[in-house]
Amino acid sequence: MSARDSVSLQVLQRQVRMAARALGRHGLVHAYGHCSARIDAEHFLVCASRPMGLIAAGESGTVVPVSGPLPEGVLGEVRIHQQIYQRRPEIGSVVRSMPRNVMTLGTARRVPKPRHGFGSYFTSGIALWDDPQLLRGDEGASALAEQLGARHALVMRGNGAVVAADSLMRAVVLTWYLEDAARLEMEILAAGLEEESVVLSESECAQRATSAGLIFERMWQYLTAGDPESQPD
Repeated sequence: MSARDSVSLQVLQRQVRMAARALGRHGLVHAYGHCSARIDAEHFLVCASRPMGLIAAGESGTVVPVSGPLPEGVLGEVRIHQQIYQRRPEIGSVVRSMPRNVMTLGTARRVPKPRHGFGSYFTSGIALWDDPQLLRGDEGASALAEQLGARHALVMRGNGAVVAADSLMRAVVLTWYLEDAARLEMEILAAGLEEESVVLSESECAQRATSAGLIFERMWQYLTAGDPESQPD
């Protein structure tokens, strides 16, 4: 590895740690969950195999091959990341999370609908994986990646969610958006307003789901505020 590549990996290590702690700080993961970022066509970096909010400054994640056996100590469900990266070269990051409202909706085989601005970012739909079991083998992880398809998000019945995006920042932000969409869905259902609540049209979603105005950057700044490794890249 060249000196330049080494510096780039160090930067990515810090960003993955910040992402992991942000997800923990905002209740999107707890003891379980993991996030990763692509290094190149053949490798990605996954966070340390422990509660994400407890990952320490300077604690290294593990470089994982996109194809092949997982390195020693890497969690079995990281195979989900592998299978998504194999199928979708445009994906730069995967987040496996356990958001509270997403989890609740998933037990009813429901996913949030695009009813507000944050929900509009899932205009391609949110997939449902109708199985509460852990996925620690290649066969199950492969089937889940196929179910995700070209979408950004998948809800696992009674088992959290998977979000995939072109960058680590976007994957983390979209995970927050997904949970907020689920929160809104739950509140609408609780208020008995499902029939009255408007679902955004495809054209409304396309117009609203913008990245202009530093939309993702500002949410990333909010989610990582106070992080011990927060600094300009």
